[in-house]
Amino acid sequence: MTLQFVSMIDNAATAVNGILWDYILIIVLIGCGLYFTIRGGFLQFTSFGDMLKLLTEKTTISSKGRKGISSFKAFTISTASRVGTGNLAGVATAIALGGPGAVFWMWIIALVGSATAFVESTLAQVYKVDDEKDGFRGGPAYYMEKGLNARWLGIIFAIIISITFGLVFNSVQSNTISLALEGSFGWDRQIVGLVLVVLTAVVIFGGVKRVAAVTSIVVPVMAILYILLALFVLVTNLDLVFPMFQIIFSNAFGFTEIVSGGIGAAILNGVKRGLFSNEAGMGSAPNAAATAGVTHPAKQGLIQALGVFVDTIIICTATALIIIMSNEYLNGSDGIQLTQDALAYHVGDWAAGFISIAIFLFAFSSIVGNYYYGETNIEFIRNNMLYVNIYRFIVVGMVYFGAVQEFGVVWNLADVSMGTMALINLIAISLMAPLAFKVLQDYKKQKKQGLDPVFYKNSIPNLKNTECWDDGPEKE
Repeated sequence: MTLQFVSMIDNAATAVNGILWDYILIIVLIGCGLYFTIRGGFLQFTSFGDMLKLLTEKTTISSKGRKGISSFKAFTISTASRVGTGNLAGVATAIALGGPGAVFWMWIIALVGSATAFVESTLAQVYKVDDEKDGFRGGPAYYMEKGLNARWLGIIFAIIISITFGLVFNSVQSNTISLALEGSFGWDRQIVGLVLVVLTAVVIFGGVKRVAAVTSIVVPVMAILYILLALFVLVTNLDLVFPMFQIIFSNAFGFTEIVSGGIGAAILNGVKRGLFSNEAGMGSAPNAAATAGVTHPAKQGLIQALGVFVDTIIICTATALIIIMSNEYLNGSDGIQLTQDALAYHVGDWAAGFISIAIFLFAFSSIVGNYYYGETNIEFIRNNMLYVNIYRFIVVGMVYFGAVQEFGVVWNLADVSMGTMALINLIAISLMAPLAFKVLQDYKKQKKQGLDPVFYKNSIPNLKNTECWDDGPEKE
């Protein structure tokens, strides 16, 4: 791919992003999140304890005898995609371009986005289908077809998410890995790209069971280690914590920022990088949520809402604190280099190597999770292994492309693709939101009766096009 052609694509992506993000998506994302939060009775706060308990749920068997993966493994597949470059390089980029105030807007998009995550993942569970290989599959394409009777829209979404996650987002992940390893150890980015191609192929040609096996081990370990390091930095810099929060809030609402236009940059970059990181409303996590074998759709909806909290409020905030307390964001660094510089400031030069290893684990698990989203949507369009295998080869090709490309190119492409995807999904789930909240009411009703909630086809009057839920007892 010639430099001129890449530059042309980059310029076009920048122009599209200016319209899509500045005028449309910020309003739609926050507006939908607030609507779902209010309509759901602030579920992301009132049901937080329930979310934690549900992670230990065992799998259930479908009416056709198929067994899905556990709630925890479905949670880790989606978290593998969420927890990655967005938490380290994405947060750094938001702060570098939008200032510390961008962190506040990342929090806001996560808090209201938790309700959005509940709606989309609950709908994915309601309309999931039996999968001969892996138990269940589903996602936005499936609930668009079955819930809205709009297969054409489902196909459009399936194409976009397959391109966004399997191709564009995976190029972002490999780009960040190669930059980190080049900066820390001087490794050739082309060699890094080839190694990533081999590792990716080994995992994705094994199917979702191997995806779940890898992510269920890697994600908890890498997240815990990174959070422990962030806590160490905080504890050893307690005197800086309060001033740090002052900086975040003053940059989010300060008079200087309002006059200079900096508040707009803070909101824009906070929302963009918040969405890239936690994916609430983007339509990605529901693909993983649908694979879980649970007794009630609301259970997995609540678990996925928890995923947004873990991603942004905990892990992204940890990165933000490290960066802001170091003041390295004032020195012109960006992306993963800024995170490496900030951590080195606090704990020494060895931190650059640690971040390189951490970003490899975070981003590689994201590559694995991202690929699954593409596969399940390829199968929606046409359930044929030939097409899936062709897609797998294209995925590993884009992993190499990202590893050798410039930082700005892959991020601009990511903003275009995820913005388009999110817009389509948000429109669809807004139309189907009443069903999601009826499912939530059914769940809460059974909980009040002291029952372990179980969902049936006739739990919701006039519910059609569901495949994986039994008829249940007749209602009087």
